[in-house]
Amino acid sequence: MPKKHKASDKKKVDSSGKNIYKGRLEITRSGMGFVTVEGLEQDVMVKRDQIRNALNGDEVKVEVAGHGKKAGSRMEGVIIEVTRRKQNDFAGRLEVHPHFAFLITDSEKMPLDIYIPLHLLNGAKHGDHVMGRIVEWTGKTKNPIGEIVSVLTHESVNEIAMQGILAESGFPLSFPDDVLEEAARYPEGVNKADIKKRKDMRDTLTFTIDPVDAKDFDDAISVKKLKEGWYEVGVHIADVSHYIEAGSELDKEAYNRATSVYLPDRVLPMLPERLSNGLCSLRPHEEKYTFSAIFTINKTGKVKDYWLGRTVINSDRRFTYEDAQEIIEGAEGDHAEEMHLLNEIAQNLRKDRFKKGAINFSSQEVRFQLDEAGRPIGIVIKESKAAHQLVEEFMLLANRTVAEYVSGIEVKGKPVPFPYRVHDVPDEDKLKMFTMFAGRFGVKFNLSTPAEIAKSFNEMLKMVQGKPEQHVLETLGIRTMAKAVYTTDNIGHYGLGFDNYCHFTSPIRRYPDVLVHRILQECLDGDIKPIKHLEMLCRHCSDQERRAMEAERSANKYKQVEYMQAFVGEEFEAIVSGVSGFGFWAETVAHKCEGMVSITDLADIDDFELKEGEYALVGRYTGLRFGMGDKVTVRVVSANLEKRQIDYSLVVAGQPTRKNRIVNNRPEKRSPHPAKQNKKRKR
Repeated sequence: MPKKHKASDKKKVDSSGKNIYKGRLEITRSGMGFVTVEGLEQDVMVKRDQIRNALNGDEVKVEVAGHGKKAGSRMEGVIIEVTRRKQNDFAGRLEVHPHFAFLITDSEKMPLDIYIPLHLLNGAKHGDHVMGRIVEWTGKTKNPIGEIVSVLTHESVNEIAMQGILAESGFPLSFPDDVLEEAARYPEGVNKADIKKRKDMRDTLTFTIDPVDAKDFDDAISVKKLKEGWYEVGVHIADVSHYIEAGSELDKEAYNRATSVYLPDRVLPMLPERLSNGLCSLRPHEEKYTFSAIFTINKTGKVKDYWLGRTVINSDRRFTYEDAQEIIEGAEGDHAEEMHLLNEIAQNLRKDRFKKGAINFSSQEVRFQLDEAGRPIGIVIKESKAAHQLVEEFMLLANRTVAEYVSGIEVKGKPVPFPYRVHDVPDEDKLKMFTMFAGRFGVKFNLSTPAEIAKSFNEMLKMVQGKPEQHVLETLGIRTMAKAVYTTDNIGHYGLGFDNYCHFTSPIRRYPDVLVHRILQECLDGDIKPIKHLEMLCRHCSDQERRAMEAERSANKYKQVEYMQAFVGEEFEAIVSGVSGFGFWAETVAHKCEGMVSITDLADIDDFELKEGEYALVGRYTGLRFGMGDKVTVRVVSANLEKRQIDYSLVVAGQPTRKNRIVNNRPEKRSPHPAKQNKKRKR
């Protein structure tokens, strides 16, 4: 089972004896900064005037000057260098003056205007809504110096919002010219010299299964019948590393982005479109370079042997998930026999995975139906079906197999440095709180070992299936889990139940997969040249993945708010999805749109207190509870796009309130509201 991941101290002592740490800066609303350093128990506090030219989310070097005056106080420091900016691009309004211009940004995270020299306006005019980029900010100048990248004045509100979200998350909106030029140099198709170096799979039945709107097809599956109940099943992955040379401008840009970002109306790709949607994409009836894991496997999912290496394929058919699902459910279609065979193998792999300790959390994906202007006109809730599971299981098999192979190879007596995808065991304190809460529903947990914890989770999920408490227990259960990350420290993947795991199957949209392909080929060739600072590369990729998820959440929230604007004043059934001291969040059943019911809105009902261990707000006088997973009826009060916030009010139906509660057949005499008492005292 996986061992607990240990953080290392990132402290450096320079020649003058100064203590310097490298970490990530977080700036509070008050302007105070805190640098989170891996391995330190406490953040380093940085006062407003010592933050200098650093911004929220930047990677910085902080020099620790000492501790605060009070005993036991945290370390205090000074920002001495910004090593990597989270965000360089900012949206805002342009003000042009006779000799200079300023970009007044929309972002609260940029406290200063950006100075724009007139020769860097690039055609933008006074009053335009623009996207600007910081080109210089040494700290010697108060304001950063920037240039205008694009004019957004004539774009839709949606376009401005989506580009702003991407910029706020630190993702560049366009590719540099030298990167595009490099991508344009590669010839179309495959050549005979390269084919001779690869396993030729062009005559084997191969197809892709992807979302209906996908353009970057980075995985395909082949199948061929062998003797005595065995089959050859190939997992073929776009060979991105064939095109991207390590250290090239294209490689540097791919690393910088580290991931594609998927918003409701667009994809911001990691690679230029010529590669992501063209040369690398495994489109049907086109010969493509691939990196493959080919298995000899039977219907039960037993793998007799496997082969790893570079191949060339020619996909026979492009299936959407809907196409594949219809065939699995009995409809006629191309390659139906092979589809049913692959589904049977996948379902057996899935059963075996859960039997060995993987945790079976179900998931729902919300997708927006958009009109031509990008406005949401409908919401579709998609669940994982057999077609999704078919692809998932074979990708998991390939990822696990590659990681197992590399983990068994050593260089100079040490394991090959490799970007594993790991998932730590659950946080002990969070787990204890969750199990106490789950116990209220009759759920018992065995916390003796990580394996028993996983088994308990699966028993719980099976027990509550279809019951009212299913939603809350699944949601809170997921929150106890650690986040999966990339690292060279192979502690295993707890959620999947794998001792060895990596990402091999999506190199068009994930940079760690490109690294995996390069290292795997070196292992196959027996010519291993360990990548320098690989752990730092892994940490960067994990950070970028988190930023992409934050951008996706922000964009989805924007679309939720935009969608609910049409329903202000209407009532909906909802589920309490979160609680805090200032109210509770409710998610509509029909649309999965989350909004806040403020504690102020509940004041006429009762004075509510947060019971953290119970994940609930409880009324002081009525005993009325609003807990995670409870059903409520809410009315849409407002949907504010600028704040990306939906406000709900509670629709009360026959519930006792502070105003009408009866005690012993007489109206209850109660003390005034505490706030009103304070007002009387002031008077």
